[in-house]
Amino acid sequence: MFWMVALAPMIATWAAADRGNGQPVPQPHYGDVAQKVARVLPAAHLLQYPLGDEISQKAWTNLITAFDFDRSYFLQSDIAAFTNMQTRIDDAVKAGDVSFPFEVYRVFRARLEDRYAYVTNLLETGFTFTEDESYTWKRKDASWPATQAEQDELWRKRIKNEVLAQLIGRELDRAAATNTAAAVTNDASAAAVGGTATNTPPVLTPQENVAKRYKQFMIVIQDMDEEAILQRYLSAVAMAYDPHSDYMSPMRKEDFDIDMNLSLCGIGAQLRSEDGTAMIVEVIPGGPADRDKRAIRLTKGDKIIGVGQGDGAIEDIVHLPLNKAVRKIRGEKGTKVVLSVIPASDPSGTSTKIVDLIRDEVKLEEQAATGRVVRVTLPDGAVRKLGVVKLPTFYGTMDKRPNQPGFRSATVDVAKRLAAFNSENVSGLILDLRDNGGGSLREAVSLTGLFVRSGPVVQVREARQIVVLPVPNMDPAMAFRKPVLVLINRASASASEIVAGALQDYGRAVLVGDTQSHGKGTVQTVMPLGSEKFGSMKVTTASFYRINGASTQRKGVGADIVIPSTLDGLDIGEDKLPGSLPWTQIEQALYIPVADVSKFVPQLKEHSAKRLADNARYARYCTLVRHVQEVNERKEVPLEINARRKLMKAENEMRKLQDDVQDASKAEGKEDDVVLDEALNILSDLVTLTGGADIPMETEGDLRTRMMRIFGQDIR
Repeated sequence: MFWMVALAPMIATWAAADRGNGQPVPQPHYGDVAQKVARVLPAAHLLQYPLGDEISQKAWTNLITAFDFDRSYFLQSDIAAFTNMQTRIDDAVKAGDVSFPFEVYRVFRARLEDRYAYVTNLLETGFTFTEDESYTWKRKDASWPATQAEQDELWRKRIKNEVLAQLIGRELDRAAATNTAAAVTNDASAAAVGGTATNTPPVLTPQENVAKRYKQFMIVIQDMDEEAILQRYLSAVAMAYDPHSDYMSPMRKEDFDIDMNLSLCGIGAQLRSEDGTAMIVEVIPGGPADRDKRAIRLTKGDKIIGVGQGDGAIEDIVHLPLNKAVRKIRGEKGTKVVLSVIPASDPSGTSTKIVDLIRDEVKLEEQAATGRVVRVTLPDGAVRKLGVVKLPTFYGTMDKRPNQPGFRSATVDVAKRLAAFNSENVSGLILDLRDNGGGSLREAVSLTGLFVRSGPVVQVREARQIVVLPVPNMDPAMAFRKPVLVLINRASASASEIVAGALQDYGRAVLVGDTQSHGKGTVQTVMPLGSEKFGSMKVTTASFYRINGASTQRKGVGADIVIPSTLDGLDIGEDKLPGSLPWTQIEQALYIPVADVSKFVPQLKEHSAKRLADNARYARYCTLVRHVQEVNERKEVPLEINARRKLMKAENEMRKLQDDVQDASKAEGKEDDVVLDEALNILSDLVTLTGGADIPMETEGDLRTRMMRIFGQDIR
């Protein structure tokens, strides 16, 4: 009761201040949303943990760092003023009070505006780069500045670092272009570059570029609306349980559905924020913009500055946050959208064009499964055909059945590629799950059925029970019976780990890539909170385990043959996420391996090592991998020009090395992807060692008979 008495005046003060300066304020229904979250989250979460002081403290940290992740905007006095809420967020959410994040936003916005003023004045003063000093750029564990003077010193080094990086970057670019040494003075005033070409905007100095960057960031924060603030707040509470639980505002839920369905209704263009506009990065094949063959149409590099609905007036969207601009451009199928556009051909912005389009369904095919046949030449000169399937995500239409229009399924799309491979008599398959962050659990289970005919795929542990998910009944004609190699890296997560782990446990595939996969061993469920305007909760409701009983949580799935990528030494993985759940283990499921390709791994390793030992291209690649790891471990950079020039020259050499690796690949007729290139060789070796024989695909009846013989009981 004391909390209620103490908190009420504070709430009133904050709300009054917000109404007085035009800043966002909570909507009337936000209190109901918070209370729904307070009820749903602890009850539905796998941990079944009460929403109490411990969760409150974690939520507080999540919220503060969501605004100021590198601890450079807030002062210690700000943090001290916020600490009274460290153990009270739980009570506030239960009571339907969402005022605290709006106060954090108000203070952050004020600090940002203050920093922008400081940066502007600092850039006008200029720098010298002869002092022997350094800038610590990794600050997530640093203390917040205690005083204004300490903050100013931190920002002096920060801005000096950004200007210096651009100065030397331009110097190196000019040297590369002219193949001559180019000098740069120690004063930032020497940063201006050349004149300007006809019909192109003036080239900004490093100082102007830095000022522009912070101005744009300030505009984005100033334009942050109340829904975005609520999103940060309730997500901070959800992520106090684990990193993958999240509050999904109506806007966030819309984006989630698009990712899962691989479709949206719009104009068919990929956009990014550029100079306060929505710039077209890519025109998506088959979309309305791509089908438009008129003389005046959208092209790559165009900047959208205004949007009109139907025959209505065109609304200015300059400096509108990109997510909001995108939602004005998207709309219902068959409706007209009118765009005011700065043409890519006139980047000065002195002219505009008007383009009208009829919105239509756009398929995001770049996220869909792709397949191709690769021909590998054997030592005796013979040619072996191998299939490669790249699966970027485990997508699947959640609200449609297979025979309904608009249904999409990763399993169905992969099965089509496998059918084509079977018809072309490929000898083996690479399933490339690198950078695949997961998706639908249903799709992971069904896709495994393309390679394993019967048996369990994954064990799912919910709050009160363990459920074993088996291979679904599938058309035997969809099966792929040849040897399989799975490519993984540190970004292969969740559903990718289910498939990779199952195929490894069944002895069905050899895993190649980074030391381990991401290590996300949890399952999330999306739960609507009632009215559409309330949004939804994405809650971790279960953890999954391999059929051998081991969790993939934090430890991931280990590669049989390690060929590391540049990701392998970076701070990527579940174990690097704050609040990630621990690794656990349960009893293994009843399963029988369908093959034992693991027995070939020692030979495959030996053959691969011999090939790579004499591969100059791979040696250069390894040098690049080590360099990326070294850069990741570096916490400071020098601000003295000669020391920094030496460092950046070395980094340029590494980038050139990457180009050299790709050039060498082309010259040798190899894959641009070094890891994939060697994976093809390993798969070819595996085909040779297995004699090219098909992997047996047991029926459910065959499996039951074998298990009765082994375990002495009928398994149903």
